[in-house]
Amino acid sequence: MAEKQPSFSIKNWSQDDQPREKLRDKGKAALSDAELVAILIGSGSRNESAVELCKRILASANNNLSALGKLSIKQLTEFKGIGEAKAIAIIAALELGRRRRGEEALQHHKIDSSQSVFELMQPIIGELAHEEFWIIYLNNSNKVLQKNQLSKGGITGTLVDVRLALKTALETGAVGLILAHNHPSGNLKPSEADKQITQKLKNAGESLDIKVLDHLIITENAYFSFADEGIL
Repeated sequence: MAEKQPSFSIKNWSQDDQPREKLRDKGKAALSDAELVAILIGSGSRNESAVELCKRILASANNNLSALGKLSIKQLTEFKGIGEAKAIAIIAALELGRRRRGEEALQHHKIDSSQSVFELMQPIIGELAHEEFWIIYLNNSNKVLQKNQLSKGGITGTLVDVRLALKTALETGAVGLILAHNHPSGNLKPSEADKQITQKLKNAGESLDIKVLDHLIITENAYFSFADEGIL
């Protein structure tokens, strides 16, 4: 009779190897990314612990949590030991983390630099596979009144409605606008279309005493600021 293989369920690991207990006893900061993801999935396969499995999954995403969050259910379930339920748990947890970052940025309310705009908008558009154009509406203290998506699909492919942008500014009492859009390609260089829409909104706003304060091109890890570069 063949010897029964040991189970790799977390509850059967040695005390030092149990991430749930490690979090309880040592705090969340003591855990590696793989250990945190292992808590989500609970167990690995017969031949691999949850932590080792999660290390492999993270390695496939270059040990980058943002890249891990982009994996689909199909891609995750290609790993032995990851079924649909575990894949969904991983995706849901990383999406919550992304939304939390967005909420934390919004809590600051006041825009005092291009970096603060990046922190506000990166969780929203920085990791998208398509292009979106947003406007942030500010009062005279540079506090955020509202932020709206103005177009989706690219500046050249979608008409940016300047009238709608200014109508919203008047309705909210905004005196300043910050433009932001993403480049899914990762290229931070502004295109001619980027420059043209910036100038178009700037000119239209001047007659209403509404200033375009900046325009940011945002990618996953970096940004380009028209104001910082002196080309606004």
